Amino acid sequence: MSPQGDTGAGAAQYDYHGHKHPYHLVDPSPWPAIGAVSAFVLTVGAVLYMHEDIAWVMILGFVGILATMAGWFWDVIQEAEFKGFHNPVVQVGMRYGMALFIASEVMFFVAWFWAYFNAALFPTPQIEGVWPPPGVQTFDPWDLPFLNTLILLMSGVTVTWAHHALREGNRKHLIQGLGLTIFLGICFTCVQAYEYGHAAFGFSEGIYPSTFFMATGFHGFHVLVGTIFLIVCFFRARAGHFTPDHHFGFEAAAWYWHFVDVVWLFLFCCIYWWGQ
Repeated sequence: MSPQGDTGAGAAQYDYHGHKHPYHLVDPSPWPAIGAVSAFVLTVGAVLYMHEDIAWVMILGFVGILATMAGWFWDVIQEAEFKGFHNPVVQVGMRYGMALFIASEVMFFVAWFWAYFNAALFPTPQIEGVWPPPGVQTFDPWDLPFLNTLILLMSGVTVTWAHHALREGNRKHLIQGLGLTIFLGICFTCVQAYEYGHAAFGFSEGIYPSTFFMATGFHGFHVLVGTIFLIVCFFRARAGHFTPDHHFGFEAAAWYWHFVDVVWLFLFCCIYWWGQ
């Protein structure tokens, strides 16, 4: 049935798929349970890798998360693009959900900043009351960290360019902007991996390495997830999925990428620059 909306003259008609309401009641899905188990395995595997140098459990959990992302993305794409479930009312709820998800991610990073500043502003006698602790050789913030800052800031510009191109119906520039953003995201990850490989300290060598690697490492993980998110959007754009008035999947990816950009700016200013 396609009832007329009662929000005023000229309101759009929506296909409610047999329901007397505009909301989408999702079908039962295995992906939340599979994702939760995979995240637990990944966490346990990370602990085992850090303490016992056992990597296969962490790899198993990571593969499970990738499978969850692939399956869940596919289900949502089917709902949005082919089944027509994501009408304007549903999209409003999804925007609120994405905003709350990003807010939860903000609090996640607040925990790591809190740990870092607690150790930096109130250094204990165990590290001789100074920060950074004696013997720790920090990174030069104006070397690789500054390069990565420029890379992420440029990626924020390219994803915004892609968004504007989409809203204007310019699919060629949309694909080009997404491609450049993905390339810059991969460059950032490679530079950070190189930086980690040349660090003068190891993860288990004290409070500074622990807080540094946890804060920057989780950010790097978020960059990796955001890059995968954008790759999915890239192939969807090539398949002609997004339209100027129906592109929440891309919009959510852009929000997430801008969040990653802002977190990095705080990391650069607080840990690399101020923290040295």
